[in-house]
Amino acid sequence: MNSTLQTLDLVVLAIYVLVLVGIALWISRSRPGHERDAADYFLAGRSLPWWAIGASLIAANISAEQIIGMAGSGYVIGLAIASYEWTAAIALILVGKFLLPIFLAKGIYTMPQFLELRYDRSVKTVMATFWLGVYIFVNLTAVLWLGALAINTLTGLAMGWGMLFLGAFAVAYSLYGGLKAVAMTDIIQVVLLVLGGLLIAWLTLDRIAGDAGGPWTGLVMLATQMPDKFHMILDRGHPQYHNLPGLGVLLGGLWVMHMSYWGFNQYIIQRALAARSVAEAQKGIVFAAFLKLLMPLIIVVPGIAAAVLAPNLAAPDQAYPTMMALAPVGIRGLIFAALVAAIVSSLGSMMNSVSTIFTMDLYRQVMPGASQRQLVTVGRLAGLVAIVVAMLAARPLLGGFEQAFQYIQEFTGFFTPGICVLFLFGLFWKGATPLGALAAAIGSFVFSLAFRYGLPQMPFMDRVGYVFLLCAAVLVVVSLLQRRGADPRAIDCSAIGFTTTTGFNVASAVITAALIALYAWLW
Repeated sequence: MNSTLQTLDLVVLAIYVLVLVGIALWISRSRPGHERDAADYFLAGRSLPWWAIGASLIAANISAEQIIGMAGSGYVIGLAIASYEWTAAIALILVGKFLLPIFLAKGIYTMPQFLELRYDRSVKTVMATFWLGVYIFVNLTAVLWLGALAINTLTGLAMGWGMLFLGAFAVAYSLYGGLKAVAMTDIIQVVLLVLGGLLIAWLTLDRIAGDAGGPWTGLVMLATQMPDKFHMILDRGHPQYHNLPGLGVLLGGLWVMHMSYWGFNQYIIQRALAARSVAEAQKGIVFAAFLKLLMPLIIVVPGIAAAVLAPNLAAPDQAYPTMMALAPVGIRGLIFAALVAAIVSSLGSMMNSVSTIFTMDLYRQVMPGASQRQLVTVGRLAGLVAIVVAMLAARPLLGGFEQAFQYIQEFTGFFTPGICVLFLFGLFWKGATPLGALAAAIGSFVFSLAFRYGLPQMPFMDRVGYVFLLCAAVLVVVSLLQRRGADPRAIDCSAIGFTTTTGFNVASAVITAALIALYAWLW
């Protein structure tokens, strides 16, 4: 077994693990005479500042399936995969402007809870059960598996032991303190992730440049050697067009997936629900949007560089771990700690969201008289069970896939159109009914399946867009057949303040202009 990590690297990692767990436990301590309640555990006492929200959003988002999987897609496809990151910045702005004011005004804990407020309990129960299944069997398993793959590549540690290490680490720093422990330590995680990612990009580009110059020269040489990998919009004849279908990336289903992920996904939106105020949440959202602009440099560029430096990898998902091996001893351990930081922060966020949904949407429904202490205890147990089940299920579910990132996107694409329709029409159309909502949710899977097997050549991103339109039609038709006029539980948006600060508006304009320039340059 040949390890690319030396003793000094492992010492650096061990110090990082101990420091992070120590800080998390310190943050998690209760004030004298104060008993932690559900709001403290699941929503950090609704007291998170903007910088913690923004950092935690990115830490929850950027994990193994992002770093390992997207770098692997960069190795195969090129910079075009960065559309997932750059267009997400616009989606975040839309969420901050139009969705967060409503969610925070309603004072909700979870997305299923909002569905009960807007529709009824049956819609909430169905979607809560669905999300628990996705978080455990898709998200947690993917993060564990790809994280263990990185550890295996760098250290030779068996996949099972790698998953056990990651799961135990996530439990140690997040289970006791809840969302506050996760969000506040995510600040450390993001700093380490960004610095480590920039260092990997620097080292890979510098290696390509050789004696000819530094990283910028290396980037120019990389673009010259592999020009096909530096186009954001793929031609129809491109072998990866089915994954990123040309202009359909900017005009179609990716926006549906973004709104579902950033606006209605519990383990993402939960940190914004814990904000001190709407304005604080919106500042955090903009901070996260700026960080998204950096992510392709940190993640995708090293994957493209690997196509030059290591063109014969056994699997694309080995690209990022292989590039990490270029770092000198000690620094390599720091970068490895950054990768572990990204993995465990996402695991901690997902565990907290599973525990929140299970406790607040399912357990409390069955046990309405449960005390605050019982709710916190059940939440901790739910998070622990979720990570154990995910560790057991990871190999059977993901062991046979080469590009796990694309697999995850396609799988979630079966359900995101219906979720998006469910929320958008529930938020902004007073005529939507519970039966119409359930019909749209079921239709999302049925229509997606029909497209998948009836028109297998259709790019899945286009499929998501078409299914969204069909689900919207189903919800409208079913709702109109039931009744005319507003639903009794409809949201009164006239009572919600959608005005944003000058700072938010200026930042949004800067981000939008930067993206227009990037796409014009890299078309």
